[in-house]
Amino acid sequence: MEQVDSSPAGNHHHHALLFPFMSKGHTIPLLHLARLLLRRHITVTVVTTPANRPFISQSLSSTASAANILTIPFSHNIPEIPAGTESSDALPSMSLFYPFASSTVVMQPAFDAAIETLTPPATFMVSDGFLWWTLESANRIRIPRLVSFGMSAHAMSLGRAVGESGILWGPESHEELIALPQFPWMKVSKSDFEPFFYDREAQQGVDFDFVMLAFGVAAQSHGFVLNTFYGLEKAFVDYVNSSEGPTSWCVGPLCLAEPMDGEVSGPRPTYMDWLDQKYVEGESVLFVAFGSQADISLEQLKEIAAGLEDSGANFLWVLRDKEAGLLGKEEVTRFEERVEERGKVVKGWAKQREILGHKSVKGFMSHCGWNSVMESVCAGVPVAAWPMAAEQPMNARMVVEEMKVGVRVETCDGSVRGFVKRDGVTKAVKELMEGERGRKAAERAAELGEAARGAMEEGSGSSWVSLDKLIHETMVGVNKME
Repeated sequence: MEQVDSSPAGNHHHHALLFPFMSKGHTIPLLHLARLLLRRHITVTVVTTPANRPFISQSLSSTASAANILTIPFSHNIPEIPAGTESSDALPSMSLFYPFASSTVVMQPAFDAAIETLTPPATFMVSDGFLWWTLESANRIRIPRLVSFGMSAHAMSLGRAVGESGILWGPESHEELIALPQFPWMKVSKSDFEPFFYDREAQQGVDFDFVMLAFGVAAQSHGFVLNTFYGLEKAFVDYVNSSEGPTSWCVGPLCLAEPMDGEVSGPRPTYMDWLDQKYVEGESVLFVAFGSQADISLEQLKEIAAGLEDSGANFLWVLRDKEAGLLGKEEVTRFEERVEERGKVVKGWAKQREILGHKSVKGFMSHCGWNSVMESVCAGVPVAAWPMAAEQPMNARMVVEEMKVGVRVETCDGSVRGFVKRDGVTKAVKELMEGERGRKAAERAAELGEAARGAMEEGSGSSWVSLDKLIHETMVGVNKME
């Protein structure tokens, strides 16, 4: 354990303890939250593991005030999990996600010992919902714990709504649309949800037990921190706040806490030069990325490549290392040669927000992880929605049906989570980049982007004011607990 980068200018009346789950998609929003708290002269300590520390340190290096970084050891003797794995991004398969997430409890003794010695003492905690055991730690030192699941209010609302109404237990097929009593203008299918929402047999095993534990403990916490803004999800925020449970606070889009030029560090990536060239040529580019955790089969990767090639569109495709490995070096090279004039493949990690903010990028084919949805909205870029896991099908409905900033990538059998053939990829690309629906989605995305920036306006934006109120309430909460 170590604590470094102390912030002498911190507000010693308030000390925020931020503990993100170990994956980039969960970590980045809380690092953006750290920036917002530092701007308010609040002392901030971010908790992480040794392998994740360099990423966090680099991400926060451009902040005007330094954050503390508290490093907690993570066991490498966990059954099923490869030794040295300290992030879900590094798991060989997402089938290991729940065993990995469950294993984080081994950090609790070291975490409890470390937070007892913080100077000044922590006054509130924001921890990832998957780190359920941190509520016990927060209660031990008598501070409020707030929860970050990285989900939209829409997804939280739909999960609660189907649970309350029981509509998924009916005789309908997995793909049949069912009306939601709480939101009469909406329809959902069983396939929009994980199987344990509608299948008794799925309500057993480590995944179901973990989800029930995490959400059950979250309901006992002080509140939820949502990476969204009220104007975007008004009906859903009002719904999740209509019960007697913890309050949900809209404090986003959190990505806007980091200036665009703050993301450009070190040598400029060559793909940005390529985007510059396309902009000079007056060409529009489709950005293609499916997050850091989706398991995509070799067959599906081949269809994506073929569909992009057939589409005739300019595209920049982020291909993760394990996906490039599946395709094979020779296949990737041949593909790059065939699309050399209008397509570029980026292997590994790429700066997504920087790419979305480039003037040449006019569309985003995405898995609809909520971070990606927020970044696309902030950039005013419409989406070809292709959900792959977790709550992403609900996010895709939000993108297409509620926000109206995208088109849906169609599966070959019409199912929510089915296989997409090359013609389905091509159709979605053409519709987004050339069609009338794509044009209207782009106009709507631009409108929402402006609204998002307004919500984060310092001093007056709805999300800025919401965070101020939340900070004040946590201080009240500390006083009550004392």
